[in-house]
Amino acid sequence: MQAIKASLPTTAQAENKPLFYRHPMNPAVTSPVPTKDEMGMDYIPVYQEVAPNAESQVTPKTDATPPQRKILYYRNPMGLADTSPVPKQDSMGMDYLPVYADESNPTPSSPAKLKPKILYYKNPMGLADTSPIPKKDSMGMDYTPVYAEEDTPSASDAKTLRVSVEKIQKLGVKTAPVERQDIAHTIRNVGIVEADERRLYNVTLKFDGYIEKLFVNTTGQAVAHGQPLFELYSPDLVSAQREYLTAKSAQAALSKAEPWVQSGMQDLAESSLERLRNWGISDAELASLEHEGKSRHGLVVRSPAAGVVMEKSAIAGSRASAGDVLFKIADLSQVWVMAEIYEQDIGLIELGQEVQARLDAFPGRTFQGKVALVYPSLNPATRTAKVRIELPNPKGLLRPMMYAQLEIATEAHRGLAVPRSAILESGRRTLALVDRGEGRFEPRPVKLGIRGDDMTEVLEGLSEQEQVVTRANFLIDAESNLKAALGSFDSQANKLGSGAEMTPQQTPSAATPATGHAGHGRSATTKAAGGR
Repeated sequence: MQAIKASLPTTAQAENKPLFYRHPMNPAVTSPVPTKDEMGMDYIPVYQEVAPNAESQVTPKTDATPPQRKILYYRNPMGLADTSPVPKQDSMGMDYLPVYADESNPTPSSPAKLKPKILYYKNPMGLADTSPIPKKDSMGMDYTPVYAEEDTPSASDAKTLRVSVEKIQKLGVKTAPVERQDIAHTIRNVGIVEADERRLYNVTLKFDGYIEKLFVNTTGQAVAHGQPLFELYSPDLVSAQREYLTAKSAQAALSKAEPWVQSGMQDLAESSLERLRNWGISDAELASLEHEGKSRHGLVVRSPAAGVVMEKSAIAGSRASAGDVLFKIADLSQVWVMAEIYEQDIGLIELGQEVQARLDAFPGRTFQGKVALVYPSLNPATRTAKVRIELPNPKGLLRPMMYAQLEIATEAHRGLAVPRSAILESGRRTLALVDRGEGRFEPRPVKLGIRGDDMTEVLEGLSEQEQVVTRANFLIDAESNLKAALGSFDSQANKLGSGAEMTPQQTPSAATPATGHAGHGRSATTKAAGGR
């Protein structure tokens, strides 16, 4: 009886013997004998009576030895594209993790679907520096991991630039929607005040004479219409007056003569009178001559219009020949402003458009005018066209050769518009950065229309309500250019990362001797070494 009782604990102890031992952190890893994991933790024993559904999940063998799982290869514990056919440790002393054949998908691409595979780590500031393991830069910032799906973007994201949220905040990026609105472009230019050519008058003589007395003897003097300018003596004028008076006297004396004689004297008197009129003698002077009945020694020449004497060449006592310009008089009640408009703005100028002129001589004052003429030719040197603007000048404040700052308001045009700061222009491209959310920015080529003061019309490239970057866009564009410049470097790094990865199909061949290209490389090395 004592022997039987002693044998019972032995039987129970045999029944409670562990079937196998499992990894404390990974139940899929087992061991037939007690052992420890890489962190020093004991493997947990698995008994038959504690295993749920023991009949279906754990089938104890007669030798109590669990089935051995087939290990295909060992992968890097940090997720890098590095595998090994045998157990090994990385540079940080961490064991490579086994990959078993009974997993759902033994290929390395399956874990990447659950957890993105890290190809390499890139510099957080965008510099051309990568690392196969995690590290920090000189400022203590962690390198950013580059995953497999990031390295192979889709076709829609091929031209999209990614910027981190921290960098967007540092750059102060601002966006604005693309909207339809009225676009008004104001043309600003500088013009020169000139006298109206239609209000210029020259005082000349049609006969020779001598200036005996000047009534207006200074340049810039204002004159009224009909005001005496100078008194002139001319022998030819005295002879013409006497001839006219003689013809008139003879016509009166021969009032009872033959009709043909009276007709001849009448023709002579009329021809003498017509010659005096052609010389510029006014009707008032001729009436006075006929009334007095004697010729005058001197003739008073009067101003043909009210204005200002712009030039004066008449000098008292000097001889004046026929055709000489003695006075130039300008009527400045209305003036012209001549402006040079650039070629790209000519199409926006129309006759009758309102113009505002400001002059430094009268700060705070604005003079209103209108576009009177756009000249039909361009200056080939400056690629500009002249535009004539008429300004009323009733008080004579505007003087020739003054500079005027002009603002020509063109007709408002409604269209799809963005702020002018959203446009990036160079000699070969015109772009706008479209904010696609989550730190993604797409450089979009655009075709521009009318350029307003604050807004620019977009004809092609953008849609309504899209968000475009209006501030710090040139910094993002510069980073985009840097990304393009480093594209080849990144592609080479990706190729190196993918080349280091070992698939299950390649694992067995890794242990076999080098053949194929490896043999060619060896023969080439042998030849380069002189055949040794």
